[in-house]
Amino acid sequence: MSVEPAVGGRFIIEPSDPMSTCIPEDFTSEQRLIAESAEQFIDTELIPRDAEIEALNYELTVSLMRTAGQQGFLAADIPEAYGGLGLDKVSTTLLAETLARTSSFALSVGAHTGIGTLPIVFFGTKEQKEKYLPKLATGEWIAAYCLTEPSSGSDALSAKSTARLSEDGKHYILNGSKIFITNAGFADLFIVYAKIDGDKFTAFIIERDMEGFSVGPEEHKMGIKGSSTCPLFFEDVHVPVENVLGEIGKGHLIAFNILNIGRFKLGAACLGTCKEAIELAAAYSNVRKQFNEPLSSYPLIAGKLADMNVLTYVTESIVYRTAGWMDDKLSSITDGSDVEAGRQAAKAIGEYAMECSIVKVFASEALDAVSDEAVQIHGGYGFIKEYKVERIYRDSRINRIFEGTNEINRLLIPGTLIKKAMKGELPLLEKIEGLQASLLEPQQPPELDAPLALEGYRIEQAKKLFLMLGGSAVQRYGTKLEKEQEILEVLANMMIVIYAMESAYLRAKKRMALKLDQDDKSLAALMTKVYVQEAMEQLESDARQAIVRMEAGDMQRMQLSIVKKLMKATLTDVITLKRQIAAKVIGSEHYTV
Repeated sequence: MSVEPAVGGRFIIEPSDPMSTCIPEDFTSEQRLIAESAEQFIDTELIPRDAEIEALNYELTVSLMRTAGQQGFLAADIPEAYGGLGLDKVSTTLLAETLARTSSFALSVGAHTGIGTLPIVFFGTKEQKEKYLPKLATGEWIAAYCLTEPSSGSDALSAKSTARLSEDGKHYILNGSKIFITNAGFADLFIVYAKIDGDKFTAFIIERDMEGFSVGPEEHKMGIKGSSTCPLFFEDVHVPVENVLGEIGKGHLIAFNILNIGRFKLGAACLGTCKEAIELAAAYSNVRKQFNEPLSSYPLIAGKLADMNVLTYVTESIVYRTAGWMDDKLSSITDGSDVEAGRQAAKAIGEYAMECSIVKVFASEALDAVSDEAVQIHGGYGFIKEYKVERIYRDSRINRIFEGTNEINRLLIPGTLIKKAMKGELPLLEKIEGLQASLLEPQQPPELDAPLALEGYRIEQAKKLFLMLGGSAVQRYGTKLEKEQEILEVLANMMIVIYAMESAYLRAKKRMALKLDQDDKSLAALMTKVYVQEAMEQLESDARQAIVRMEAGDMQRMQLSIVKKLMKATLTDVITLKRQIAAKVIGSEHYTV
């Protein structure tokens, strides 16, 4: 862990210290015990009831969630003062990753413990916390988060639900509807957003038995069938004024801060499912024979397993790097006020809004790729319901949609970076100005004999390329840049790739420093080399596309020549490395580092 918490987005303008980076190899015995306890709960309580859960048995799901509550799995993010465990973010991330193996049940738990409970943890009054958090910690009450409406998905602030103060001043009268609400069929408490007097976007705590509140029928979904998803309706619901959550007109602060942690936890869940898909696919490839040979003996199948393992390694690296930063930032909170501490915690997590979006986008797309290859390895059987990879494939598709679509998150990533620069929180513009002159000068690659030196060098070159393109985009389009969504997408993809490459690299370097690996022939190093090589190829292609859109004539030719200069490097033989990675995965039949 770092001594001084990192600034969100700073990774794009300066190198990071491997020894200050949180990696899974840093897990404490207590954290590993949490994961083991969750695995035991899964094996004894959930796997035997999997078919019933998937059939959407409300009574069973609620019963199992209460059992989970009794074992502390619902209390991880709740402060000890209110019946919770108050665990660090690395621990709660590991818990979310582990529970992912339970598919729909994990979604029910995640919606309850994350976006359903954390608004009260971060923004509730002392009285609200005392009333609700102990019940949520045990599972006596189940929570749901209610933001999306029929006419407002990504544009959450355009919500039509309204609230007005009653004549006696004791209630807000709420009218409107919400859709696609997870846990709606059995939840007891709902975090609901509405506009007071038509314009003050505000959060409310709604209880299920409030008059005028009703839940619609279950949606028939493509995947996550064992989770409840229903619309909600509010007809003159009288909400006590003490159930206003946070400040009137400041509901957006709650919504966006909660989405940050929701996106991050979604990434952790995707990571857990990636690992399960590898385990299923590797085991199947060893027992399934074609032409009298196991599937795993064929290089094209082995290559798929290698790709799956590499993507999962990189995902794991970005997830826990970000969790470590959050813990560092949260540990710096010193305010003694309970209510203020909650708001400071939300702000601390919000510092890494960019990284949370990166984790969400990368992990959800990694899982899509991994689950797709898992089905492909299973062949026709992967299309059959009895094989779990079929469900994993269907369930994975929603991850690119909820918690903010990946398209919205891609717009947020560079947009947030630019805002931080304009506020003086990052010396981004100074870095761009200092770089411009040096890019035109001849460059001699440094000595690259040390382990992973080539990969470290290429990551720094990628950062220079991003700064060049980002500077050109801001200079060319100014305030109109937000209309150039294709350029913003390229910048977002570059930031995602750079964060992913660097996270994998830092982890491999730290493993060597800790003597977990002897040299850069370890599996972590091999996977880092493969990912950096392939990511740089995509990054170069995207950069060229953006330059051709933004520039013409001599300026275009000059910038394309700079791209060529920055990307010049010794190429890596990824085929050989993937064969070595695949051999480890096939031999172990699970995700391997």
